[in-house]
Amino acid sequence: MPKFLVDECLSPELVDVARRRGFAESSHVVWMGKAGWKDWQLKSFILDGDWTFVTRNSIDFRGPESEPGTSGQYADVGLHAGLICLNGPSGMAAEVQCELFDLALDAIGVGGQLVNEVIEIELEPGGTVSISRYVLPTESE
Repeated sequence: MPKFLVDECLSPELVDVARRRGFAESSHVVWMGKAGWKDWQLKSFILDGDWTFVTRNSIDFRGPESEPGTSGQYADVGLHAGLICLNGPSGMAAEVQCELFDLALDAIGVGGQLVNEVIEIELEPGGTVSISRYVLPTESE
């Protein structure tokens, strides 16, 4: 069962969403005493703790959208517990963040895992939502 660590750029309410959905060990970066930590500092904490990381900083963790895994914090990671990227406009309300995270949890499914996978939820202009799921690192890496 995944345990989610929510980045400080996202609302702590996402932890409530995860816990209501049965992911009891989920937490928030701030609650773990890691507020203000840079992405490179969080990386080892995330990996050592076997956390599935939830962030808005997609590029910082998976690299550019066109070539995920070529750069970013997960570029040199051979094994991770998963990454969830909630992409949308800056200043996204907590309610919207929670709705997008719910969609990510639906994509994982009951008892599902995200080992070496990424789920990206993209809120497009006009309110359209797209969901993608892919392996990272890619099979060729």
